[in-house]
Amino acid sequence: MAKAAKAFVFFNCDEGKSEASMNIFYNHAVYKDSKTSRKVLLKKIKEEIDLKRVQVDEGNLATVENLILEGDPVEAGNLIRFGSIKALDCF
Repeated sequence: MAKAAKAFVFFNCDEGKSEASMNIFYNHAVYKDSKTSRKVLLKKIKEEIDLKRVQVDEGNLATVENLILEGDPVEAGNLIRFGSIKALDCF
């Protein structure tokens, strides 16, 4: 079996990041693990920050950007309040 590619989904959620608060029907965009898709994911996160639906401490914003663009977006999700990023395997 071929190695699974990764894809990422951003979810708005409660502060505790409970899975029950993550709604696939509200957050239904899936971002491929590519430079272009990661940029689109970052744009989405920045829009959510601007709309005050999620929060990132000012000191963590550069880290969030770097993790989404170059590192592990799931780790970036750990620095976002009221938002989470989950990884999915794609075959």
